[in-house]
Amino acid sequence: MKLRMEDVPLRAEVLYRLPDEYRRPKRSEWADANASGACLDSFLEGPTLDAQGNLCVVDIPHGRIFRIDQKGQWDCVVEYDGWPNGMALAVDGSMLICDYKHGLMRLEPDSGRIEPLLETRNSERFKGVNDLCISSRGDVYFTDQGQTGMHDPTGRVYRLTKEGRLDCLLSNVPSPNGIVLTPDEQTLFVSATRANAVWRVPLMKDGSVSKVGVFCYMFGPGGPDGMCMDEHENLFVAHVGLGCVFVFSRRGEHTHTISGQSGERTTNVALGLSGNGSSRLYITEAQTGCVLSMQWNG
Repeated sequence: MKLRMEDVPLRAEVLYRLPDEYRRPKRSEWADANASGACLDSFLEGPTLDAQGNLCVVDIPHGRIFRIDQKGQWDCVVEYDGWPNGMALAVDGSMLICDYKHGLMRLEPDSGRIEPLLETRNSERFKGVNDLCISSRGDVYFTDQGQTGMHDPTGRVYRLTKEGRLDCLLSNVPSPNGIVLTPDEQTLFVSATRANAVWRVPLMKDGSVSKVGVFCYMFGPGGPDGMCMDEHENLFVAHVGLGCVFVFSRRGEHTHTISGQSGERTTNVALGLSGNGSSRLYITEAQTGCVLSMQWNG
Protein backbone atom coordinates (compact mmCIF):
# COMPACT_ATOMS: atom_id res chain seq x y z
CA MET A 1 0.00 0.00 0.00
CA LYS A 2 1.35 3.41 -0.93
CA LEU A 3 1.68 5.80 1.99
CA ARG A 4 0.27 9.29 1.67
CA MET A 5 2.42 12.22 2.79
CA GLU A 6 0.16 12.87 5.80
CA ASP A 7 0.56 9.21 6.92
CA VAL A 8 4.29 9.68 7.59
CA PRO A 9 4.71 11.69 10.81
CA LEU A 10 7.54 14.14 11.22
CA ARG A 11 9.45 14.19 14.48
CA ALA A 12 10.27 17.18 16.65
CA GLU A 13 13.10 16.79 19.15
CA VAL A 14 13.37 18.22 22.66
CA LEU A 15 15.43 21.40 22.30
CA TYR A 16 15.05 22.94 25.76
CA ARG A 17 13.78 21.67 29.10
CA LEU A 18 12.70 23.92 31.97
CA PRO A 19 15.52 23.62 34.55
CA ASP A 20 14.71 21.93 37.84
CA GLU A 21 15.38 25.08 39.85
CA TYR A 22 12.41 26.73 38.10
CA ARG A 23 9.98 23.87 38.67
CA ARG A 24 7.49 24.60 41.46
CA PRO A 25 4.91 21.86 41.90
CA LYS A 26 1.88 23.35 43.64
CA ARG A 27 -1.86 23.83 43.31
CA SER A 28 -3.22 27.01 41.80
CA GLU A 29 -6.60 28.53 41.08
CA TRP A 30 -5.80 28.44 37.35
CA ALA A 31 -4.95 24.71 37.47
CA ASP A 32 -8.08 23.96 39.50
CA ALA A 33 -10.21 25.41 36.69
CA ASN A 34 -8.15 24.48 33.63
CA ALA A 35 -6.07 21.40 34.51
CA SER A 36 -8.44 19.32 36.65
CA GLY A 37 -6.77 20.54 39.84
CA ALA A 38 -3.38 19.08 38.97
CA CYS A 39 -0.34 20.06 41.03
CA LEU A 40 1.66 21.70 38.23
CA ASP A 41 5.34 22.61 38.40
CA SER A 42 4.83 24.74 35.25
CA PHE A 43 2.62 25.08 32.18
CA LEU A 44 4.54 26.48 29.21
CA GLU A 45 2.84 28.48 26.46
CA GLY A 46 3.30 31.43 24.10
CA PRO A 47 6.63 30.73 22.31
CA THR A 48 7.87 34.00 20.79
CA LEU A 49 11.21 35.14 19.40
CA ASP A 50 12.34 38.49 20.74
CA ALA A 51 14.15 41.21 18.79
CA GLN A 52 17.52 39.56 19.51
CA GLY A 53 16.43 36.10 18.39
CA ASN A 54 16.04 34.63 21.88
CA LEU A 55 13.04 32.40 22.50
CA CYS A 56 10.59 33.59 25.16
CA VAL A 57 7.89 31.41 26.76
CA VAL A 58 5.32 31.93 29.51
CA ASP A 59 4.47 29.79 32.52
CA ILE A 60 0.75 30.36 33.07
CA PRO A 61 -0.07 29.25 36.66
CA HIS A 62 3.08 30.75 38.19
CA GLY A 63 2.92 34.10 36.38
CA ARG A 64 6.41 33.84 34.87
CA ILE A 65 7.96 34.78 31.56
CA PHE A 66 11.23 33.13 30.59
CA ARG A 67 13.86 34.04 28.04
CA ILE A 68 15.99 31.24 26.59
CA ASP A 69 19.18 32.43 24.91
CA GLN A 70 20.74 30.75 21.90
CA LYS A 71 22.99 28.69 24.19
CA GLY A 72 19.94 27.24 25.92
CA GLN A 73 20.26 29.23 29.15
CA TRP A 74 16.96 30.07 30.88
CA ASP A 75 16.35 33.41 32.58
CA CYS A 76 13.18 34.49 34.38
CA VAL A 77 12.47 37.93 32.92
CA VAL A 78 9.56 38.65 35.26
CA GLU A 79 7.39 36.93 37.86
CA TYR A 80 4.13 38.62 38.81
CA ASP A 81 0.57 38.01 40.02
CA GLY A 82 -0.98 36.98 36.73
CA TRP A 83 -1.71 34.14 34.32
CA PRO A 84 0.15 34.98 31.08
CA ASN A 85 -0.76 32.95 28.02
CA GLY A 86 -0.32 34.14 24.41
CA MET A 87 2.56 36.48 23.60
CA ALA A 88 3.67 38.43 20.52
CA LEU A 89 6.53 40.74 19.59
CA ALA A 90 5.41 44.33 18.97
CA VAL A 91 7.00 46.64 16.42
CA ASP A 92 8.78 48.62 19.15
CA GLY A 93 10.48 45.49 20.54
CA SER A 94 8.19 45.09 23.55
CA MET A 95 6.12 41.96 24.15
CA LEU A 96 2.34 42.06 24.24
CA ILE A 97 0.80 39.41 26.44
CA CYS A 98 -2.69 37.96 26.81
CA ASP A 99 -3.11 37.53 30.56
CA TYR A 100 -6.11 35.50 31.69
CA LYS A 101 -6.42 37.60 34.87
CA HIS A 102 -5.56 41.08 33.67
CA GLY A 103 -6.34 41.38 29.95
CA LEU A 104 -3.72 42.69 27.54
CA MET A 105 -0.36 43.57 29.06
CA ARG A 106 2.93 45.00 27.81
CA LEU A 107 6.38 43.72 28.83
CA GLU A 108 9.70 45.50 28.35
CA PRO A 109 12.03 42.49 28.01
CA ASP A 110 15.24 44.33 28.95
CA SER A 111 13.96 45.78 32.21
CA GLY A 112 11.34 43.15 33.07
CA ARG A 113 8.76 45.90 33.55
CA ILE A 114 5.22 44.68 32.91
CA GLU A 115 2.13 46.88 32.88
CA PRO A 116 -1.54 46.74 31.83
CA LEU A 117 -2.40 47.77 28.27
CA LEU A 118 -6.13 46.97 28.14
CA GLU A 119 -7.90 45.58 31.22
CA THR A 120 -11.58 46.12 30.38
CA ARG A 121 -14.07 46.71 27.61
CA ASN A 122 -16.75 49.30 28.42
CA SER A 123 -15.89 48.90 32.14
CA GLU A 124 -16.42 45.10 31.99
CA ARG A 125 -13.66 42.56 32.52
CA PHE A 126 -12.84 40.11 29.75
CA LYS A 127 -13.84 36.46 30.08
CA GLY A 128 -10.16 35.44 30.01
CA VAL A 129 -8.00 36.51 27.08
CA ASN A 130 -5.89 33.77 25.55
CA ASP A 131 -3.81 34.48 22.44
CA LEU A 132 -3.00 37.26 19.99
CA CYS A 133 -1.33 38.30 16.76
CA ILE A 134 -0.25 41.74 15.52
CA SER A 135 -0.67 43.14 12.02
CA SER A 136 2.04 45.05 10.17
CA ARG A 137 0.30 48.35 10.98
CA GLY A 138 0.15 47.53 14.68
CA ASP A 139 -3.45 46.33 15.06
CA VAL A 140 -3.75 43.65 17.75
CA TYR A 141 -6.13 40.72 17.20
CA PHE A 142 -6.83 38.64 20.30
CA THR A 143 -9.13 35.92 21.59
CA ASP A 144 -11.25 36.09 24.75
CA GLN A 145 -11.80 32.46 25.70
CA GLY A 146 -12.60 32.22 29.40
CA GLN A 147 -14.55 29.05 30.20
CA THR A 148 -16.60 29.05 27.00
CA GLY A 149 -17.25 25.88 25.02
CA MET A 150 -19.96 23.98 23.19
CA HIS A 151 -22.22 24.54 26.21
CA ASP A 152 -21.59 28.29 26.05
CA PRO A 153 -20.47 29.45 22.57
CA THR A 154 -19.91 33.07 23.57
CA GLY A 155 -16.14 33.38 23.23
CA ARG A 156 -15.01 36.54 21.49
CA VAL A 157 -12.41 37.74 19.03
CA TYR A 158 -11.33 41.38 19.24
CA ARG A 159 -9.25 43.83 17.28
CA LEU A 160 -7.50 46.67 19.10
CA THR A 161 -6.54 49.14 16.38
CA LYS A 162 -3.34 51.15 16.35
CA GLU A 163 -5.47 54.21 17.13
CA GLY A 164 -6.91 52.55 20.25
CA ARG A 165 -10.39 51.54 19.01
CA LEU A 166 -11.60 48.14 20.24
CA ASP A 167 -13.78 46.16 17.79
CA CYS A 168 -15.57 42.91 18.64
CA LEU A 169 -15.30 40.81 15.47
CA LEU A 170 -16.84 37.56 16.74
CA SER A 171 -18.91 36.77 19.83
CA ASN A 172 -20.11 33.21 19.20
CA VAL A 173 -16.97 31.04 19.30
CA PRO A 174 -16.91 27.88 21.47
CA SER A 175 -13.56 28.46 23.20
CA PRO A 176 -11.54 30.78 20.90
CA ASN A 177 -7.86 30.10 21.45
CA GLY A 178 -4.99 30.42 18.94
CA ILE A 179 -5.15 33.16 16.32
CA VAL A 180 -3.06 34.01 13.25
CA LEU A 181 -3.18 36.32 10.23
CA THR A 182 -2.45 35.25 6.67
CA PRO A 183 0.64 36.88 5.09
CA ASP A 184 -1.56 39.31 3.11
CA GLU A 185 -3.46 40.11 6.33
CA GLN A 186 -6.84 39.66 4.66
CA THR A 187 -7.89 36.59 6.66
CA LEU A 188 -7.79 35.49 10.30
CA PHE A 189 -7.66 31.90 11.48
CA VAL A 190 -9.03 31.14 14.95
CA SER A 191 -8.82 27.89 16.92
CA ALA A 192 -12.25 26.94 18.27
CA THR A 193 -10.79 24.51 20.79
CA ARG A 194 -13.92 22.86 22.19
CA ALA A 195 -15.38 22.45 18.70
CA ASN A 196 -12.11 20.76 17.64
CA ALA A 197 -12.03 23.05 14.62
CA VAL A 198 -10.24 26.01 13.08
CA TRP A 199 -12.40 28.87 11.80
CA ARG A 200 -11.56 31.01 8.78
CA VAL A 201 -12.46 34.69 9.23
CA PRO A 202 -12.29 36.94 6.13
CA LEU A 203 -11.56 40.60 6.91
CA MET A 204 -13.50 43.12 4.86
CA LYS A 205 -12.14 46.47 3.63
CA ASP A 206 -14.35 48.35 6.10
CA GLY A 207 -12.89 46.37 9.01
CA SER A 208 -15.85 44.03 9.48
CA VAL A 209 -15.88 40.25 8.97
CA SER A 210 -18.08 38.22 6.62
CA LYS A 211 -18.75 34.63 5.57
CA VAL A 212 -16.94 33.13 8.55
CA GLY A 213 -16.62 29.37 8.15
CA VAL A 214 -14.90 26.21 9.32
CA PHE A 215 -11.50 25.74 7.70
CA CYS A 216 -10.76 22.27 9.10
CA TYR A 217 -11.83 19.82 11.79
CA MET A 218 -9.72 17.76 14.18
CA PHE A 219 -10.44 15.06 16.77
CA GLY A 220 -9.50 13.76 20.18
CA PRO A 221 -9.45 15.23 23.71
CA GLY A 222 -8.65 18.90 24.09
CA GLY A 223 -8.48 20.51 20.68
CA PRO A 224 -6.55 22.97 18.52
CA ASP A 225 -4.57 25.48 20.56
CA GLY A 226 -1.86 27.89 19.38
CA MET A 227 -1.11 28.35 15.67
CA CYS A 228 1.33 29.94 13.27
CA MET A 229 1.57 30.23 9.48
CA ASP A 230 4.47 30.33 7.03
CA GLU A 231 4.86 32.44 3.87
CA HIS A 232 3.23 29.69 1.77
CA GLU A 233 0.11 29.79 3.99
CA ASN A 234 0.83 26.41 5.56
CA LEU A 235 -1.06 26.48 8.85
CA PHE A 236 0.57 24.84 11.90
CA VAL A 237 -1.90 23.89 14.64
CA ALA A 238 -0.76 22.66 18.05
CA HIS A 239 -3.28 20.14 19.40
CA VAL A 240 -3.46 20.17 23.19
CA GLY A 241 -4.47 16.62 24.05
CA LEU A 242 -2.86 14.67 21.20
CA GLY A 243 0.76 15.80 21.68
CA CYS A 244 1.26 16.82 18.07
CA VAL A 245 1.13 19.65 15.55
CA PHE A 246 -1.08 19.29 12.48
CA VAL A 247 -0.07 21.06 9.26
CA PHE A 248 -2.72 22.14 6.76
CA SER A 249 -2.26 23.61 3.29
CA ARG A 250 -3.92 26.85 2.21
CA ARG A 251 -6.79 24.68 0.89
CA GLY A 252 -7.35 23.00 4.26
CA GLU A 253 -5.66 19.74 3.26
CA HIS A 254 -3.91 17.89 6.07
CA THR A 255 -0.34 17.50 4.78
CA HIS A 256 1.78 16.59 7.81
CA THR A 257 1.59 15.51 11.43
CA ILE A 258 4.50 16.55 13.63
CA SER A 259 4.83 14.43 16.75
CA GLY A 260 7.09 14.97 19.74
CA GLN A 261 9.02 12.82 22.16
CA SER A 262 7.46 14.12 25.34
CA GLY A 263 3.90 14.64 26.58
CA GLU A 264 0.43 15.26 25.16
CA ARG A 265 0.04 18.98 25.98
CA THR A 266 1.40 20.64 22.86
CA THR A 267 0.10 24.14 23.56
CA ASN A 268 1.56 26.49 20.97
CA VAL A 269 3.93 26.85 18.05
CA ALA A 270 6.16 29.52 16.48
CA LEU A 271 8.36 29.82 13.40
CA GLY A 272 11.81 31.43 13.25
CA LEU A 273 14.79 31.45 10.93
CA SER A 274 17.64 28.95 11.29
CA GLY A 275 21.24 29.84 10.64
CA ASN A 276 21.12 28.35 7.13
CA GLY A 277 18.14 30.49 6.11
CA SER A 278 15.53 27.74 6.50
CA SER A 279 12.70 27.93 9.01
CA ARG A 280 12.74 26.39 12.47
CA LEU A 281 9.60 25.36 14.29
CA TYR A 282 9.34 25.80 18.08
CA ILE A 283 6.65 23.93 20.03
CA THR A 284 5.80 24.33 23.72
CA GLU A 285 4.85 21.09 25.47
CA ALA A 286 3.34 21.86 28.87
CA GLN A 287 3.03 18.37 30.36
CA THR A 288 6.81 17.89 30.58
CA GLY A 289 7.87 21.54 30.56
CA CYS A 290 9.82 21.31 27.31
CA VAL A 291 10.31 23.18 24.06
CA LEU A 292 10.42 20.94 20.99
CA SER A 293 11.94 21.95 17.68
CA MET A 294 12.54 20.83 14.13
CA GLN A 295 13.67 22.33 10.85
CA TRP A 296 10.87 23.13 8.42
CA ASN A 297 11.55 23.18 4.69
CA GLY A 298 7.95 23.31 3.48
